[in-house]
Amino acid sequence: MNYFTAAEAANLFRVSALDKSKKSFTKFALMAILGGAFIALGGLLTVMVAGGMPGVALDNPGIVKFVAGALFPVGLIMVSITGADLFTSDCASFTFPVLHKEIDFGKAALFLLISYLFNFVGAQFIAYVLSANVGMLDADPWRTYLFELSNVKVNQDFMTVFWKGVGANWLVCLGMYMGYAGKDIIGRAVGIWIPVMLFVTFGYEHSIANMFFIPAAIYAGADITWGAFLIDNLLPATLGNLVGGVLLVGCVYWYLFLKEK
Repeated sequence: MNYFTAAEAANLFRVSALDKSKKSFTKFALMAILGGAFIALGGLLTVMVAGGMPGVALDNPGIVKFVAGALFPVGLIMVSITGADLFTSDCASFTFPVLHKEIDFGKAALFLLISYLFNFVGAQFIAYVLSANVGMLDADPWRTYLFELSNVKVNQDFMTVFWKGVGANWLVCLGMYMGYAGKDIIGRAVGIWIPVMLFVTFGYEHSIANMFFIPAAIYAGADITWGAFLIDNLLPATLGNLVGGVLLVGCVYWYLFLKEK
């Protein structure tokens, strides 16, 4: 069989968190910076390609959504294959050893916090230094696409963003989990691509991706405040991501495949 079973993949996901918990602060922080940067690069790719299709968007908006969904997963594939770290997938992976009583809750929470903060650093490096700073977001149609996308994200009610956050990280963590079923790079990439493509096409809210999209729009001159970004989008998206990752993947698959062990 050229793939791991669901139970074996769940165990590999658990082991990945155990391995991270043994890293020094410096190494883990660097892994998280890379994770934020890679997700942001996936976001930048979607802006450059999907945002460059205004004519298609007028007649076939679903095609543009699918193109964005099809391209964005390259970021998570890079995270997985290079051993970078991502807060949202950590929500599921660290749940396994916590429930297994291998890591206490406080230590897991600390690693999640470090991951979250340094994912933000990595995302800002791409959003400002390698995007806005070099003029990639100055011209239309990319500027308009990014501004409209970001304005929609900060103009939803709290619970809408929360539930979209639940959906996003349910699918992102499923993507990472399915990736662990692959025994080679192609298998891992396909496993990750399927659920992540779904969440982006559906327009769900991923906190780390939004650390790129909305600040990039702000750096490029969008009429969005940092307060609106942090309170109206990032906070509810993060809470939803926690619920989706911890409960719908971490708790569910620990119960299904790891509890008896």
